[in-house]
Amino acid sequence: MIDTTVAVIGLGSMGYGIASSARKAGLQVHGFDVNAAQVTRFQSEGGAPGTLAEVAPTLSAAVIVVLNAAQTETVLFGDEGIVSKMQAGSVVIACATVPPAFARDMAKRCAGHSVHYLDAPISGGSVKAANGALSVMASGTPDAFLSAAPILDATAEKVFRLGNTAGAGSAMKAVNQLLAGVHIAAMAEAMTFGISQGVSAEDFMAVIPECAGTSWMLENRGPHIVDGDYTPHSSVNIWPKDLGIVLDIAKETSFDAPITTAALKQFAAAAKAGLGGEDDAAVAKVYAAQAGLDLPKGG
Repeated sequence: MIDTTVAVIGLGSMGYGIASSARKAGLQVHGFDVNAAQVTRFQSEGGAPGTLAEVAPTLSAAVIVVLNAAQTETVLFGDEGIVSKMQAGSVVIACATVPPAFARDMAKRCAGHSVHYLDAPISGGSVKAANGALSVMASGTPDAFLSAAPILDATAEKVFRLGNTAGAGSAMKAVNQLLAGVHIAAMAEAMTFGISQGVSAEDFMAVIPECAGTSWMLENRGPHIVDGDYTPHSSVNIWPKDLGIVLDIAKETSFDAPITTAALKQFAAAAKAGLGGEDDAAVAKVYAAQAGLDLPKGG
């Protein structure tokens, strides 16, 4: 077994996959989540026991896969924050989508405790997380990369090294999220537009993936609409947050992002309509409702 003890904090669809991939690679992995059932499930599959307070001093790495900046800061520096308890030379691998300035601040505060910080947003979805095949947009000191190497080797197919300073990884993730959110909204708009013109969702998915108008998001999310299955792999609620971060960053530099603004409006409408917990393909329901259209019901 590799002599690396890891905590994965946040056992949602991405975090659970990361924890499982690290465990399968031979690392000793502790999993933590506010949902106790997820912790129990992970331990039943071979995850290491113990409370976070107990294991924090033993950790080589803590992988933070929570929702946002506020949750990241709470885990690291809140009343029960782990950084002050971690050993010198250990590393925090922070995976949430956050503003670059926040990542730089976290890195500075971690350094004050002799703990490395790797700004490491992730992409690839729950399936790639479970298969140890994520893409990681990472930035941090060479020592942070060195300390994080066993985790990255176990969980990522591609690691993009974007510089020696935290913040660059988060900036690239913001670029990715701009495109991903816009592409999902555009897919939903195009598919429902097609339905309005007599093009079935099934025919849409048979033709458009073979044409120039396709995208990875179209090919990945479109089948959810065809199947009428909105089981969340990535939920609607993620996008008001992530596209909001994009627009906050843009505002700081007086950059106009009207397409992002339009996509955010549709996801916000979906969340307001009670669809926030559904798969993000459910943004198509907003378009369908506006146009009086019926989407496939599925089995």
